[in-house]
Amino acid sequence: MAGSVAEGEEDQKKFCLQEVLDAYKMCLSEDKEVSLQHYVTGWRGLVKLLNSLGSVFSFISKDAVNKIQILVALMAGDSGSHYSTVQLMVEYELQNHLVDLTKRGNHPESGCRTLLRLHRALRWLQLFLESLRTSTEDSKTSTMCSEAYNVSLSQYHPWVVRKAAGMAFCMLPGRQEFFAALNVGSTEQAVAVLGEALPLISEVYQVTEELYAQRNLLDLP
Repeated sequence: MAGSVAEGEEDQKKFCLQEVLDAYKMCLSEDKEVSLQHYVTGWRGLVKLLNSLGSVFSFISKDAVNKIQILVALMAGDSGSHYSTVQLMVEYELQNHLVDLTKRGNHPESGCRTLLRLHRALRWLQLFLESLRTSTEDSKTSTMCSEAYNVSLSQYHPWVVRKAAGMAFCMLPGRQEFFAALNVGSTEQAVAVLGEALPLISEVYQVTEELYAQRNLLDLP
């Protein structure tokens, strides 16, 4: 038991919001190409954050880890050159009929579908962390998290998952503990780093959202 506690503490130490900020700084090129490698790196950091907060977010972090592994395998595969950016991936998979557009069929682990799941979860985290950034001392993390979830990720989850999520959010640590988990210093420093990181995350989200909308990929089964 002592070993598992130590490992949990080590995982929390390994997370630092600055690492996520750095990843998203490098995620977009000058012409708004989204680097899949840096996108995955940013998500690995976000998973560390979720895991550092205990089992509350396990229903999301476990799925995110699975999706990250799929994307990493695609980047490392024989067609890896087509997976260096999100734009290249979308064009390659559509041109080669590697995406199930209307129902799940032969390509349930396509890069487009896999990224879409992370994309949806990123919106929820972006909204939640923005609420946290602008919150006051008496703000409740459970309320902020639930509100962000209800306007983003919840619409893609069945009722039983939404119910479980609502119960899980009630177990969230308080505002100060959340800021401490970001591992960037004081509350003021955490707010400052969030203020720098969230616009970058938002831009990556918007570029991806527009690309998927243009190619009719936002509702992949």
